[in-house]
Amino acid sequence: MGIKLTDVAKKAGVSATTVSRVINNYGYLSQKTIDKVHKAMEELNYQPNSMARSLQGKNTQLIGLIFPTVSHPFYGEIVSKIETKLFEKGYKTILCDSANNKEKERDYLRMLIANKVDGIIAGAHNLDIIEYKNVGLPIISFDRYLAEGIPIVSSDSYQGGRLATEQLYQRGGRKIAIFTGTNESASPTNQRLNGYLSVIKEHHLDPMVYHFPLEYSPFLKATEIRQILSRDKIDSVFCTDDLTAILVINKAKELGLEIPEQLKVIGYDGTEFVQNYFPQLSTVLQPMDQFVDLLIDLLMKRINNADVELDNLYQLSVKFIQGQTS
Repeated sequence: MGIKLTDVAKKAGVSATTVSRVINNYGYLSQKTIDKVHKAMEELNYQPNSMARSLQGKNTQLIGLIFPTVSHPFYGEIVSKIETKLFEKGYKTILCDSANNKEKERDYLRMLIANKVDGIIAGAHNLDIIEYKNVGLPIISFDRYLAEGIPIVSSDSYQGGRLATEQLYQRGGRKIAIFTGTNESASPTNQRLNGYLSVIKEHHLDPMVYHFPLEYSPFLKATEIRQILSRDKIDSVFCTDDLTAILVINKAKELGLEIPEQLKVIGYDGTEFVQNYFPQLSTVLQPMDQFVDLLIDLLMKRINNADVELDNLYQLSVKFIQGQTS
């Protein structure tokens, strides 16, 4: 049998109404009474019903996070930072791992709506989730177009694509390839390819574009990378994420290619994990802490005022980190 509000009231020596007022921060109560109720709740391990609070018009202090996977260092790091910052602001998080599965993301979204969370930060890359158009909750998107009126926070991927490609060119690259995803999702990250293509065109080089499906396992991707490096004459590779860049370096070494003398490699993301365990990798650093601060700031503005005007897109600058691979 679960602990009830009346059990807390009995232990604290107050009425059930008083306990409810403490939980919902409603009306005037003495600090002594508030402390007694909180102590009783703690001793009984009583958890207020968030759904009941929401039905009374109170915030649930819950935020939903929808991301592809926390097993990827980039998403794992940003989710961890978001959760920490939200906790400091008094919010708990419900993490929904969409696993690049449209139906799974749709079910999670419905669950968050049913639980009346105060807001959602969504960063998955599935297509055509029409429910986002009529969610009725404050939503901020990370790196992806969801629906009209939902702000997007992203790095300047076009700038990042140009920066990486220009760095390879300046270091002598002339057969510069890009290893990227399928670019099917409505994501600002697609602009990394456009940035690459713009620099290739400016220098009158031939584009060498290689797409890897999102569902590829590391083994399949590594196998295809080895085939590409063995078959095609490439002297430089811009990878649109760091993990792919690491696979390229490993396969190049297996083939006896010297890095960076025979093959220059630049990645993208610059997570703490990569900087700690693969500091030799040249990469384009995304501003992780700035992402988190801006995502949460915009979400709080929408929670406090649903009609607040926000921009459609917030793009943050990236920077190049020189390692030993380019």
